Amino acid sequence: MLNFVGEITDPIHRYIRFTELEREIIDTPVFQRLRKIRQLAGAHLVYPSAQHTRFEHSLGTMHLAGLAGQTLLDKGYIEKKDQLEGLRLAALLHDIGHGPFSHLFEEVLIGKGISTSSHENMGKKIIRETIIKDILEKYGYDSDSICNLSFGESPIMFYNEIIAGGLSADIMDYLPRDSFFTGVEYGKIHYYRLISSFEVLSNGHLGINKSAINSLESMLISRFQMFKAVYFHKTVRSAEVMLLHSLLLADRQLNFSGLSVDEYIEYTDDKTIDIILSLKNNDRAVKLAKDYKNRRLLKCVYEKFLQNKGTSNNIKLTKRQKDVFKRIIKSVKIENDFVFIDISRAPSMPLTPSKEELNSIMLVDKDSEFETRTSEIPLIDSITGFLDMIRIYTTHANREKLEKALKNIDI
Repeated sequence: MLNFVGEITDPIHRYIRFTELEREIIDTPVFQRLRKIRQLAGAHLVYPSAQHTRFEHSLGTMHLAGLAGQTLLDKGYIEKKDQLEGLRLAALLHDIGHGPFSHLFEEVLIGKGISTSSHENMGKKIIRETIIKDILEKYGYDSDSICNLSFGESPIMFYNEIIAGGLSADIMDYLPRDSFFTGVEYGKIHYYRLISSFEVLSNGHLGINKSAINSLESMLISRFQMFKAVYFHKTVRSAEVMLLHSLLLADRQLNFSGLSVDEYIEYTDDKTIDIILSLKNNDRAVKLAKDYKNRRLLKCVYEKFLQNKGTSNNIKLTKRQKDVFKRIIKSVKIENDFVFIDISRAPSMPLTPSKEELNSIMLVDKDSEFETRTSEIPLIDSITGFLDMIRIYTTHANREKLEKALKNIDI
């Protein structure tokens, strides 16, 4: 057993215990910064209680990774206590590199052609170049090994799958946590049942006992419902569209991609808004940030949903769609600066550690083990694919005339 020195009261898991090593990491300014980065970016403007942060999510993920590790330790798949602690540390640090507004900050970097895993790249630097490295090495842990495991690059595949993927501690914490703090019912899952069913297969992958398949179905369906009801709610996306465009415009002066580690960890949600509000000669960025802060949100005037069973490639507007939008916007005499087209994709399946969509489940039944395609599980197959959403937002002043112009248009 690990030597726990204290516990934290948590509304999702009741009590989260921690070791002396974990406490030292949690108490660093680098980790405490996560208290100032909301888990769901702008969702609190729609769901007022969604004020929870990457800080408590990281603690919860550590807790569940520890439960998973203990299950595998009891079953003989891992042998040493330090392997269990390594899993907990990797889970604790898996979000350490998130920038302000979480994934929105990454969208800014994606717009500049930078890797989609930018928060992971920064997380690696933080683990390897800050006080985190010193603390890990003080207790005999290799920072490179913990870093690799935190971001799905461990040579031991089932370790990676505990941290990220369809059976990960990450998903099992954020679904019930996001559900609780937004007040919706979709994210309630039986994660203890899933974790207790964990097995390691002969091919080195993490699997579950066949008897837990209903709990897995429920979790994947809950995740898909949370994308539709919360993560891509049209008003949540309105707030995030405003943030995204404000960040993109501000980036011309602030050069987010050029920040050093020390500069990067100074950026939090509220501080970033304040910095943008102080910019000179960037009226649009300032206005969007100010309107976001005062909850003067853009209005959705067009919405279309498409269920797509195809590839994971990013969706884009066709030339015809672009031409139609331009013609309509021009006909109602609205400047393009006041119209925002948002294209969102809600994936039904989580990504594996190798960043591919989950398309099969490893199952164990008595003395046999086998791989089952998600398409062979009717309930899961019914949601497999992507829900693509095209939305058009504009300011309150332009809402009525643009809404009328788009009313009978099928794009």
